[in-house]
Amino acid sequence: MINIRKLESELWESADLLRAGSKLTSNQYCMPVLGLIFLRYAFSRFKLVEAEILKDRPVRNGQVLPVEESDFASRSALFLPREAQYAYLVDLPENISAAGLTNRNGQVMNSLGEVVNNAMELVEEQSEQLSGVLPKDYTMFSDELLAELLRIFNNSALDDVGGDVIGRIYEYFLNKFAKNIAQDDGVFFTPKSLVKMIVSILEPKEGVLLDPACGSGGMFVQTGDFVEHAGMLANNTMTFYGQEKVEYNAQLCLMNLAVHGLSGVIKSGDEANTFYHDAHNLDGCCDYVMANPPFNVDKVKAESAQNAGRLPFGMPTVNKNKEVSNANYLWISYFYSYLNEDGRAGFVMASSATDSQGKDKDIREKLVRTGHVDVMISAGNNFFYTKSLPCSLWFFDKGKKEELRDKVLFIDARNYYTVVDRTLNEWNEWQLKNLNAIVWLYRGEVDKYQELLSEYRQELGDQLSFPERAQQLETDLQSARAEAREAVAQAARKDKKRIEAEYQDTIQALEQKLTVAKEALWLTEKFGDGVYADIPGLCKAATLEEIEQKGFSLTPGAYVGVAPAEDDGVDFHERMTEIHKELLELQAESDRLMETISKNWEEMGL
Repeated sequence: MINIRKLESELWESADLLRAGSKLTSNQYCMPVLGLIFLRYAFSRFKLVEAEILKDRPVRNGQVLPVEESDFASRSALFLPREAQYAYLVDLPENISAAGLTNRNGQVMNSLGEVVNNAMELVEEQSEQLSGVLPKDYTMFSDELLAELLRIFNNSALDDVGGDVIGRIYEYFLNKFAKNIAQDDGVFFTPKSLVKMIVSILEPKEGVLLDPACGSGGMFVQTGDFVEHAGMLANNTMTFYGQEKVEYNAQLCLMNLAVHGLSGVIKSGDEANTFYHDAHNLDGCCDYVMANPPFNVDKVKAESAQNAGRLPFGMPTVNKNKEVSNANYLWISYFYSYLNEDGRAGFVMASSATDSQGKDKDIREKLVRTGHVDVMISAGNNFFYTKSLPCSLWFFDKGKKEELRDKVLFIDARNYYTVVDRTLNEWNEWQLKNLNAIVWLYRGEVDKYQELLSEYRQELGDQLSFPERAQQLETDLQSARAEAREAVAQAARKDKKRIEAEYQDTIQALEQKLTVAKEALWLTEKFGDGVYADIPGLCKAATLEEIEQKGFSLTPGAYVGVAPAEDDGVDFHERMTEIHKELLELQAESDRLMETISKNWEEMGL
């Protein structure tokens, strides 16, 4: 069993250590490294399909017939010429210039970078989707650095194509590079917990999915995971279309699709500028729209945007320069317009858009009156790698049940998250499920809620109630920590680190279990066995009349109110008296220390 988290971390640390020892920036390093991960994936898949082909391969004159390109094409797999196979690159001699290697055009190659560039070109020849996409700038690497990178990814664990290990590695590296590069406001990568939330609420099954600001393709990948988890093949049931103005990001997207075994039509460059082009002619045709567009874009040419259409509620405010100075409501209009009569949309948007005024408000009112606004979720600060501002998730559903047509579910999740580090928050796996469960209950899908409770019981055991299990795990964790401190204190110096590491695994396992128990408790304390209720400070199913009374604001906090303050059992006046006493004691101690320091200075003649 592969420990994927450990593998991700080890591979990243090794690769980043090499970068730190070179003169390359993260920006220079990103695409070539992801290209090598792609090449490693392509080789693993090639070997897997080759083995399947050879099982039934005919024999002629005692020899098994060699595999051919046509054998791979019939299995929708990528054929790799020998010079593009990862094993070939890893086994090359150190002195490339003395090896007499020639590229696909017959020219002699003098560095490992040239050989890898040639491998990428050979791969592109095999796939129309990858034509012109793969990085071919490996000559900026020294042969030593590139050879070491090839060695790092020559890990047998990456042969587990079926388990999508390489896809996970690619996403992990994308995540890390997004944080390091912080370019273009990080728009090429949407944090996974936000993507998962969008996909799980939209529940894509089959049809056309458009992301008109697709970045590195996270929406497509997560949709593929969701569909395949439901027992279907994503390439058979979903058709992916993307627009991405920045060609660099589009390259990341196409490689991301490829390492996850997905296909899609991605357009990039000026023709993919969504403000001015419907590049795939999909207006009114999409079953699903998902996106994380750049927020608060200015200087959009109003006339060009108007001519490009997809504005069912009219134009946002146009300034004296004939420009749209904030394009948030252009995006919102596009996402709605692209949907077919039963389509669903989910997207990330700046929180300010939920109650912006002027023509934005007029558009928002028309949108609300359609009855197609389904769910609004507020997320807290620090969900992105490069900006700390809060955001909102918007959901449209043109096929809403009739009884929900004049309602919108508001969820304020600004105070519900997991801290990853000082600058980054996320929703963990169970928090995502809990927020999704609120939507299920609102929609009347109690069976899904019950399945989640069963999942919690399976994880925690059903001998104890959730409160009892949480209390037990809290006690076990405190005992394990105390035992660890005692064992480390009594151990010989040479054994301390080893013993500490052994206990750490036990403590981490208990912490993870306790997290699950607390999330189960969080959910069932509010919704019991599966009855939706408005929870102050968390969620509210608001009617159209209530939204109208609030001036058509779509800010969840305006509807859910404030959670009642919990009584911590501490008497305020008694505690203030204690604090005052402690403060006086500290002040007295400070005075004594200052007096001692002054005497010491005097004795030293200062």
